[in-house]
Amino acid sequence: MTYALEVTALEHRFGQKSVLNGVSFRLAPGEVGCLLGPSGCGKTTVLRLIAGFDAPGKGEIFLAGERVIGHGSALPPEARQIGMMFQDYALFPHLTVARNIAFGLGHLTPQEKQARVSAMLETVGLQGRANAYPHELSGGQQQRVALARAIAPRPRVLLLDEPFSNLDVALREKLALEVREILKKEGITALLVTHDQFEAFAIADVVGVMTDGVIQQWDTPYNLYHEPHTRFIADFIGQGVFLPGRILQGDRIAIELGDLSGGKATEYEAGAETLFDEGDQVEVLIRPDDIVHDDASPMLAEVARKAFRGAEFIYTLKLPSGAQVLALVPSHHDHAIGEKIGIRLEVDHVVAYRRR
Repeated sequence: MTYALEVTALEHRFGQKSVLNGVSFRLAPGEVGCLLGPSGCGKTTVLRLIAGFDAPGKGEIFLAGERVIGHGSALPPEARQIGMMFQDYALFPHLTVARNIAFGLGHLTPQEKQARVSAMLETVGLQGRANAYPHELSGGQQQRVALARAIAPRPRVLLLDEPFSNLDVALREKLALEVREILKKEGITALLVTHDQFEAFAIADVVGVMTDGVIQQWDTPYNLYHEPHTRFIADFIGQGVFLPGRILQGDRIAIELGDLSGGKATEYEAGAETLFDEGDQVEVLIRPDDIVHDDASPMLAEVARKAFRGAEFIYTLKLPSGAQVLALVPSHHDHAIGEKIGIRLEVDHVVAYRRR
């Protein structure tokens, strides 16, 4: 299979500081990927290397099977056919929406250019704003114009650098879903970088969680949440707490809330999956959706805190030992702080790490 984008063993330094340490991943044609991680993890550096703004110390980058960097050669940025969508959109304020979108279409005839601009306006839902200027548009509309301009030349890969950071929280996930729909409709291969997991999960088919210049896991959002390979990923993705446990016979784990079985009690070292031995002391990840509120359950927990989220509460529940867990509960179950409620475990994915 020829991948739309293939990154192999990238290393990069800023002076004496190592920024990337062997970063590798692949994107199939039409696939949307994301590099997700905290500030300073190296994700934007990867984007700059792919675009050709910087050159890596080591490693290779291929676009549609063509090597664009590596083995002493480098294709200049303008020859890579890469689209970019920046944080601030970088729209030309003196150009109309139509002329902004047409900016990268100089290789087309006037008729072809007009047809492509019209198609892009329809794709992003701005048919009636062709003659508007950027300052006359909302933030969401400006984002759509920037996206249309980036994909109008049909790039081999589209790079998106924190494209939703200037939008209010309520708008981000909605527009992320819209951007995903547009990319899929156009068949564009794209790579997003963000520190926001909700954006990553809304837009990407596959996500690489980065820290300290390393991709710790390149996987689907579902697997990152339910089967995180490292303690860092378990902490970074979603919400959850760790309860102490002990490995029993038959791949079961004893924790305060009962015995867990039927899942994988594993850990990953240097990318390899290893099983625990009976008697090993572990820490078990318990997500809010692993705790079910059940008035008929004899297992009780005290409501220590609660946060109202509209359709649901997220309760912080104190167990008899003093340990705390989180639980998502439909909002018609409005319990008071200090009240004891019945709970039961419903864990489909057992995630445990060796207790250090």
